[in-house]
Amino acid sequence: MSAYSWKFFRAGGFDQVKLETGADLMRLNELDLKLWVALACPTTGLEFDRATAALVDTDHDGRIRASELIDAVSWAGAMLADADELVRGGDTLAISGISDPTLRAAAKRIVANLGKAEANTVTLADVAEVDKSFAGTTLNGDGVIIEASAGDEPTRRAIHDVAECMGTVADRSGKPGIDQARADAFFDACTALDAWHRQAEADRANVLPAGDATVAAADAVRGVRARADDYFRRCRLAAFDPRALALLEQKESEVALAASQDGSLAAEVMARFPLAQPGAGRALPLESGLNPVHAGAVATLRANAVRPLLGDRSELSEPAWQELVGKLSPYEDWNAARAGAAVEGLGLARVRELLAGGAREAVNAVIAQDLALAPEVAAITGVERLLRYKRDLYLLCVNFVSFRDFYDAGDPAIFQAGTLYLDQRSCTLTLPVEDAGRHAAMAGLAGAYLAYCDCARRGTGEKRQIVAAFTNGDADNLMVGRNGVFIDRAGRDWDATITKIIENPISIRQAFWAPYKKLVRLIEEQVAKRAAEADAASEKQLAATATGVANVDQAKPPAKKIDVGTVAALGVAFGALMTAFAAIAGYLSGLLKLPFWQLCLAVAGLLLIVSGPSMLIAWLKLAKRNLGPILDANGWAVNARARLNVPFGASLTGVAKLPPGHKLTVEDRFSERRSPWPRLALFLIVLGFAFSLLNDLYVLDLAWHAATGRHNPAWFKVPPTEAAERSATH
Repeated sequence: MSAYSWKFFRAGGFDQVKLETGADLMRLNELDLKLWVALACPTTGLEFDRATAALVDTDHDGRIRASELIDAVSWAGAMLADADELVRGGDTLAISGISDPTLRAAAKRIVANLGKAEANTVTLADVAEVDKSFAGTTLNGDGVIIEASAGDEPTRRAIHDVAECMGTVADRSGKPGIDQARADAFFDACTALDAWHRQAEADRANVLPAGDATVAAADAVRGVRARADDYFRRCRLAAFDPRALALLEQKESEVALAASQDGSLAAEVMARFPLAQPGAGRALPLESGLNPVHAGAVATLRANAVRPLLGDRSELSEPAWQELVGKLSPYEDWNAARAGAAVEGLGLARVRELLAGGAREAVNAVIAQDLALAPEVAAITGVERLLRYKRDLYLLCVNFVSFRDFYDAGDPAIFQAGTLYLDQRSCTLTLPVEDAGRHAAMAGLAGAYLAYCDCARRGTGEKRQIVAAFTNGDADNLMVGRNGVFIDRAGRDWDATITKIIENPISIRQAFWAPYKKLVRLIEEQVAKRAAEADAASEKQLAATATGVANVDQAKPPAKKIDVGTVAALGVAFGALMTAFAAIAGYLSGLLKLPFWQLCLAVAGLLLIVSGPSMLIAWLKLAKRNLGPILDANGWAVNARARLNVPFGASLTGVAKLPPGHKLTVEDRFSERRSPWPRLALFLIVLGFAFSLLNDLYVLDLAWHAATGRHNPAWFKVPPTEAAERSATH
């Protein structure tokens, strides 16, 4: 098979593929990925339909990759009779133009459902209308059913119970419903709960020794078991060695500490003490002599456990305690194996009603009815996907495989968020950002002058952040805090305020004047500093004068003698200044001896020496300026060095200028008068330069001689040979 003949165009300093036909799109899988401008982009932050982006992003990771774009184009081309439909765009498609029979039949059903059975085309609006009406039905093919999906009250009630116990999932209509997984989990839990209860019912005498009161008895024993075991352990220890009792009683001397405390603090101390005072062979009292903190729990134990299982008594011996625990042991084992807790809230009677009444089969039947419509829904979804791809896929390709829209000065690229108007400029290279600091870390490598702005719409409370590239003009009036207006791609205006700036050269012209502007700023700073120091010195002098006047009657201090070292230092400084002045004067005198045109070139060379390094650095940075890092900071994977050279950069930032044919109808009464002297001086310098150069080349003398037949040695410079001949003649 012969290689496909691709067409390329050069923009941004690199070659980009030209996508013009459906055949170009269908062969994208053959285009070397090294020739793609981008290899991945985010699905958000773009001027691109989010629903379409989500369809292309098949792995749902929030990024569109080259392989996913190729798959989307290949699928759309296979579904269409003519792949050029992707290039033509639009959201209307002839039904006959759908090559896939399933989708073609689905498209016919869509228009038929809308009462347009004779229609030959299907639109995205048609699909949306059918999809909306379909989603509003109780059975809509998504496998999620709501109470209204059931045709009888028992099944509706069963669906309600499932939702209450197992939670819900959103139906296609947006209403809460249940799916097969939740239904299965619910009825499995019902079965488990029923089996668990039947286990107790089969051995009721052992598992439920107190009948229905067994639960309360077990809870009562569980509430004091640790303390009761501790009490009898202490009693056994005292029986083993009577001296141990004294030790235990000594420990109980902390009761005095508890008695000295107030309220909850005393209760906290007492809670650590035994249920009652232990002793050798002593039973646990159930009426008196109890720790006040635990008396309530012991009373509950007597009423709910001891009386039903052992009979009423005033004390409980250790064997009786073990007997009580032993009687409840089967219940505890059974309770530990509890199952079906998720549906316990319904009650055992309702659970058994559901299991006996065929609720599971009824709910599953409704879910099956809903799923039976899934192919039809899938077909509708397929038609929608095809129409979205027809409308949007070519736009994505020419902003992903190539950056045609960015470089052709037509429609803005999908990554351009709008236009920022600030400082009499319009910046069209603006991108949305989420974190200016994190974005700047990468975008700063682009070599562009970037301004991060906070944008807000006060009427709605909406807020957003953008970054704008200034690629024309200068940076004199750009600073943090300046306000402008951002107009997004939807035409909405936002208040914009600069919050962060990444400084880089904007133009060669700015770089030429930069050293002199820095010098002027330095002089202004030094003048301001000197003025402040002079003002402070003046105030100090005034204060000293006032003090002197106030103390005029006091003796004058003796005059200070002049230090010889000071005189010597002043002499050295004066000598250095004179040497410097002499050197400057010598240099100037040497310059003044040059012809005027050479003097002009010398001054121009001096200016070039001062501004040259700044201009060279600016040129190098402007030559390296590229779009890649700015987009990479937004989640793109740019595969090329997309340059922003000076001419192209100038097109991205418009500078204010009056339109052609404009008229000024009113003069500015408050404008500053322009002095004619600068223009006159410039004219004279140009005139002097031309005269000096032509005279130094003997052009004026020769022209004068050719015109008049005479020489004018008094005005014009004469060639040496001609001057010698004239001297010989005279």
